[in-house]
Amino acid sequence: MEHGDEQPAPRAVDGLVLGAHWGVLAFLGGLAGYYLLSLLVAGVVFSGDIGLGATQLPALGPLVLLAFVPNVLLGLAPALGSWRWGRGLLADYGLLPNGRDLRVGLACGGFALLAGYVVNLVLMQVYGPDRFDDPLHEVFGGIAGDTAWLVVAALIVVLGAPLTEELLVRGALWNALAHYRVPQWVTLVLTALVFAQLHGEPTRMLALLGQGIAIGTARMVTGRVGASLVAHAANNLPPALLLFASS
Repeated sequence: MEHGDEQPAPRAVDGLVLGAHWGVLAFLGGLAGYYLLSLLVAGVVFSGDIGLGATQLPALGPLVLLAFVPNVLLGLAPALGSWRWGRGLLADYGLLPNGRDLRVGLACGGFALLAGYVVNLVLMQVYGPDRFDDPLHEVFGGIAGDTAWLVVAALIVVLGAPLTEELLVRGALWNALAHYRVPQWVTLVLTALVFAQLHGEPTRMLALLGQGIAIGTARMVTGRVGASLVAHAANNLPPALLLFASS
């Protein structure tokens, strides 16, 4: 066979890969990678707790980055899927926020903060404040005296985590559901449920669901992940600032 007759590598036809929209595969791949790597990181940290002893404290800074590593896979799978089978991050997701994304995102981020505050306030009256620990202080409390690592932690909370989570939930999953003509309001609720479950905080599940709906509204109104990214970052900004206030 002549070289001129060689066929190019097969690509997605109408967005389908192995009979499913590539967003489904990207979502499942990102989710599976996240949980598998989380187990691996937990094993490393646990073994470190046993073996480090008195030398554990200096290692707390790098553990901030280690704790974020599984989150990277949440965004990496949708990015790879878009580059391989889609049209690229900007075309598939509208990832770079524009002026309208900023306005809508900031408004929805404010509503997300309000929703989380109100729901948590109600649940505290029902279950008591002892049931509602601050997850950020549990993870990052050990670096309160190190400004450099606090800055790294704040950047992860405000920029890193929103970017990876939005690419997975309101990027790959949202696009896949849209491909199958799932009504937008159903998509909004489903992605909010996934968003809430992803955080693994049962006591804050209802609050996270409300916040997820508010953040997802930015995606629904604009049709772009850039808007929900801004909303998510705005929602995470006050808790990140509290890390400095409590240090």
